[in-house]
Amino acid sequence: MDNETMDLEQLASYLQRDVREVSKMASRGHLPGQKIGGQWRFASAEINYWIETQLPSYTAEELEAIEAGTSRGQQETKPLLTALLSQDTMAVPLAATTKASVLKELVNLAEKSWQVYAPDALLSAIKQREELGSTALSSGIAVPHPRRPSPTMLGDPVVAYARTFSGIPFGAQQGALSDLFFLVCCREQRTHLKVLARISRMMLLPGLVDDLRAAETVAESFQILNEGERQLLDD
Repeated sequence: MDNETMDLEQLASYLQRDVREVSKMASRGHLPGQKIGGQWRFASAEINYWIETQLPSYTAEELEAIEAGTSRGQQETKPLLTALLSQDTMAVPLAATTKASVLKELVNLAEKSWQVYAPDALLSAIKQREELGSTALSSGIAVPHPRRPSPTMLGDPVVAYARTFSGIPFGAQQGALSDLFFLVCCREQRTHLKVLARISRMMLLPGLVDDLRAAETVAESFQILNEGERQLLDD
């Protein structure tokens, strides 16, 4: 999928939106695409990056639609985030006080999954993605990730999580500080977007972010995430 090109109907299915709506968005320049022979064509890599930048403003329903689109129209019924996250790849609290140290420590945590083959290269790829635009949100959550990790960097998907003692500057708008971090490492773009959407949906659950900030241990934090994801799937 990562190197494919989609037509208008395929993109509408991927976004779980009406074809006419997607056509209007493309015509108005709201979607990255171009007309070839009078027909719209969309590079999947560009579309995936565009979706990634839109996720912070999506509603729970829109995020659920993204999950369905990346699952080829099927709603997920099994845990995703907590299946890729383990207590070994978590730190609560994380003794880091700068953006650079947070990223380095998150990669160190991800290494404990045994799926990170080249940690230095992975860290470099994460920093390059941050240079395109910070993954920090105004809510104090940041979701750093490499844009396209190669098979030499990474095996199976892995997520790392950490909470710092206090908020640190991570590049969020209006100078908001970040203290909750999810490192998402996936080679396949559909999985990548699905995980990002799942995290975003979970962070909208009432009280979950506050509970994570109040948690004092890794075990407690994992339980909060596990229960939150199951609540999401049961609704």
